[in-house]
Amino acid sequence: MENKYIHLSTCNTCKRIAKDINLPESVEQQNVKEQLVDSDTIDWLKEQSGSYESLFNRRSQEYRKRGLHEKELTENDYKELLTDHYSFIKRPILILNDIAFIGNSKKVVEAAKSAIESNE
Repeated sequence: MENKYIHLSTCNTCKRIAKDINLPESVEQQNVKEQLVDSDTIDWLKEQSGSYESLFNRRSQEYRKRGLHEKELTENDYKELLTDHYSFIKRPILILNDIAFIGNSKKVVEAAKSAIESNE
């Protein structure tokens, strides 16, 4: 998997994290609103994280709007939703040297920053 930063260009958290981790210019940037994450990448990320559910962003406005909070979702449901609407994927995602750093938790951001520093 190529080195990539998957984010939403209007998301202040994604911008702040890119700056905090000193995202190298050599890393391709993918704005999920303009270019959805393809199903092959979703499958690869699932292998990295353990489940499609772990890639799913429940804070998406679409989550409540579609009434998904009232349903029991399966792994297949999560997979379909992840490729259906850009807001369902957790962000940001940094793919660096075939390792995915998914989400914006402090632990994940620190791990991504360390990986970038050791890659320089």
